[in-house]
Amino acid sequence: MKEDNFFERVYEVARQIPYGKVTSYGAIAKALGAGRSARMVGWAMNACHGREDIPAHRVVNRLGLLTGKHHFDGTNLMQQLLESEGIQVIDNQIIDFKKHFWEPDF
Repeated sequence: MKEDNFFERVYEVARQIPYGKVTSYGAIAKALGAGRSARMVGWAMNACHGREDIPAHRVVNRLGLLTGKHHFDGTNLMQQLLESEGIQVIDNQIIDFKKHFWEPDF
C-alpha cells in the first residue's frame, strides 16, 4: 500500500469495519489523521464502486444516514446489505446508530 495514496488508505480502514457494524466518513478521516477530510473519504467510497473487497455499504454519515445509497445499484441495495447484517434502517436512517457504530483506532 502506498502511504501517499489517500483513497487506498481509506479502503484499508473500510476493509476493517466488522460485519454488522458501520462507521462514518468523518471517523475514517480522523483515523487517518485528516479529520477535516470527511468529504474526500466520501469521494473515495464513491470511487470504489464495484470493488467487492471494500464494504462501502458500512460507511454512512455522522448521523447514521445512508447518504451514499445512490451510488449502489438498485434503489435499496445499501439498505438491504446493512439489513442482511442485522442493522435496521428506516427512512434511510440506521436505527440505534450508536450500538452499531465502529470507531477505527489507528
